[in-house]
Amino acid sequence: MATPRNTTNKLGPPPAVEGGRQVAKHRRVFEHLLKSIQSGQLKPGDRLPSEAELGRMFEASRITVAKAVLDLQRMGLVTRRPGAGTHVQKAQQAAGRTFGLLIPELGLTEIFEPICHGMMRSPFARPDALLWGNASSSVRETAKEAEQMVHSFIVQKVAGVFFAPLELTGEKETVNRRIARVLERAQIPVVLLDRCYMPFPERSTHDLVGVDNRRAGFVAASHLLTHGARRLVFLGEPNAANTVDARITGFYEALRAYAVTPDREVVWRGSPQDEAFVKQMLEVSRPKGIVCANDLTAARLMQLLLGLGVRIPEDVRIIGMDDVKYASLLPVPLTTIHQDCAGIGAVAMATMLERLEHPELPVRDILVPTQLVVRRSCGAYLNQAAAEASA
Repeated sequence: MATPRNTTNKLGPPPAVEGGRQVAKHRRVFEHLLKSIQSGQLKPGDRLPSEAELGRMFEASRITVAKAVLDLQRMGLVTRRPGAGTHVQKAQQAAGRTFGLLIPELGLTEIFEPICHGMMRSPFARPDALLWGNASSSVRETAKEAEQMVHSFIVQKVAGVFFAPLELTGEKETVNRRIARVLERAQIPVVLLDRCYMPFPERSTHDLVGVDNRRAGFVAASHLLTHGARRLVFLGEPNAANTVDARITGFYEALRAYAVTPDREVVWRGSPQDEAFVKQMLEVSRPKGIVCANDLTAARLMQLLLGLGVRIPEDVRIIGMDDVKYASLLPVPLTTIHQDCAGIGAVAMATMLERLEHPELPVRDILVPTQLVVRRSCGAYLNQAAAEASA
């Protein structure tokens, strides 16, 4: 049996700056290996340099190198065998399409990881590969890396991109539009996850898979109103995605449906960790119920309120959105709107494949159903206890 060729000496490190932009180290390693495979410099069966060799070549840590090689493996381009190293896959094994996951908040917002897993587990995904991006701990760094990823996807000739537009920064609209334009010029199909990047009533030219946020806001507010909390407020952070605007619309519609005419401010935009801001909200609006834009906002608000001696749900009732993993583990288990994240992922993959097969189809919004999950924070049990006591 012929021994696969060692290609250590074939490769040299590419420049750290391309087109005037700084390239992350793991991206440099990945793109150089990818180009070497696509050009035939690295042939099927060839062994890649070891992680230690690549680390010396690129002046990078083994963790950074391993991340780049893992991206190649996820694309189905290489295989890793213990004791034998990493080898380029045979051509027939590497067949199938590769899709990019452009999710700037992956790792920062909990709903996106299960959405990605839903894509991978989707029966529509095989033998296609998904190329994950990485997330930073700051919004500014996240925006920069997102734009770098777009150019990487173009180099890698991905068949399509799943894009969750950036939020929580004043530059989000500019950055998101710029990313979309680059992908459109490259004629790469895009499926939007969770939200559109254009403000209502504008609409992008790409398919979107998410949930009915207007209905979610209505259901959340209606639940609190039904259980006696007539004085409500909605709390969201500044520069949030337009999904929050849709939830606010549903919130207002619930107030109208229950003939509630607010006599004070009912929508507040600010940090739930800002004690002065939260105290102002409580003093001005004196809410008995708070609908939060998402579970993270609800969790942070709950922590602050409990620290101020506010009882939940006896003094203030709270409801969130998303039903993240920790929602039931908070000091007061959180009532929330459950999103079927795995279902969103599976539908997104099916939508992408259908778009590739039928590019002439009209642009669509595909909304996966949500469900109210009742826990202690909404105070529903207080009403039940009172009814039983009076019986």
